[in-house]
Amino acid sequence: AEGIHGDLTQSKRADVIRQFKEHTIEIMVATDVAARGLDITGVSHVYNFDIPQDPESYVHRIGRTGRAGTKGLAVTFITSRERHHLKVIEDVTKTNMSRQSPPTSSEVMAGNQEAMIHRVLTAIDKRELGEYKPTAEKLLEEVDSVTLLSATLKLLTKESNTTPVRLTEVAPLRNRKAKTERKRSRGRKEAAGRKKTYRR
Repeated sequence: AEGIHGDLTQSKRADVIRQFKEHTIEIMVATDVAARGLDITGVSHVYNFDIPQDPESYVHRIGRTGRAGTKGLAVTFITSRERHHLKVIEDVTKTNMSRQSPPTSSEVMAGNQEAMIHRVLTAIDKRELGEYKPTAEKLLEEVDSVTLLSATLKLLTKESNTTPVRLTEVAPLRNRKAKTERKRSRGRKEAAGRKKTYRR
């Protein structure tokens, strides 16, 4: 995985985009500003880690997958406090999103193992293992096949990271505008109050 954001140089940003297009990296993480104007075909999934702050941004983000008749999936993570904002996006885009629960740790592990097994079987089908066979035969003389394969799958499978993560919510744009307007209104009232006190 690699990320692009506003603080990157143009050359580094271009390098990350090139790697993603060439499938050198599987995941590209981008801020809204850095992602604008990206033209990348073949994107299978778009994940909105933060709910877009307005419907237009949502349409812009998810439009990067499912292009030209291909299939794509857009997933948006929300908290219970953001359900109303999600409803606004659904109304504007005239879509109904299906609610899904996050997968459990065991489901994630099972999915990762399944993906790794698929990759192993694909490698077997290609029959390009000649230079690895002598090493495999030597290992099989020392370790039984089930233990050897289990250890290999463990090393290759992405295991869940148990590092605690603290997330903060980002308020939708319209709420931020409303909050700013309330602050301005309160400021005008306070200023008017000070003027009245001064006149007295």
